[in-house]
Amino acid sequence: MIGLAQTSTPFEEGKEAYKNGNYRKAIDHWSSILKTDQHSAALYYNLGNAYYKLNEIGPSIFYYEKALQLAPGDRDIKNNLSFAQNARVDAIEPLPKTIFKVWYQRISGLFSYDGWARLSVVLSFLSATLFLLYYFSGSEKRKRVAFISSVVLGMFLVFCAGMAFLTFNDYKNDRPAIVFSTQVDVRSEPTVGGEAVFILHEGTKVQILDRDGEWARISIADGKDGWLPSSAIKELKGSVAF
Repeated sequence: MIGLAQTSTPFEEGKEAYKNGNYRKAIDHWSSILKTDQHSAALYYNLGNAYYKLNEIGPSIFYYEKALQLAPGDRDIKNNLSFAQNARVDAIEPLPKTIFKVWYQRISGLFSYDGWARLSVVLSFLSATLFLLYYFSGSEKRKRVAFISSVVLGMFLVFCAGMAFLTFNDYKNDRPAIVFSTQVDVRSEPTVGGEAVFILHEGTKVQILDRDGEWARISIADGKDGWLPSSAIKELKGSVAF
């Protein structure tokens, strides 16, 4: 189990309960920490482990995903998330990606939108400095080098600013959620009388497209979409609600 920076009494009690095989009690202790608005990758990871031991796949995947948001490079979290995902009922084949989509995802994944924005600011200062060097320099050779360098950095600046804008839009539109219901009908419209177009099971990851009262329009990796009760899913963004 990953160690936790905040060595609070509830966390230690949860660890002890987990070691003794009392996973429900461990969850109660660790959930009490979340109620005080304290969050960490370790806390989410351990909650995921406890739910997995209870064979509650939906909450297990949810908390592993939450842990991965805070520690995206952690190998233990990724491994345990893979185990939990393999226990899902739904086997959804994602839509094929174009080569341009693959390239974009690889490049955009290098930084967050904050990272691209900061890089844009640094490049703007460097580009402006080189332009001033070109303008005030008395040497023809220095002028040429400063001007070319300023133009090249300016091109990188435009690229990075564009990536900051695109990745921020991606972040705003990305609304992942996990299905918590054992089984739920996805309907053609946000009413109980709507036609059931397909069925989802606990632990499946969906994207929230829209909300209408107590209903949420979702899509899955293979492109299908429909409406299901909001109570059947839990959104991954934001704090955990109790």
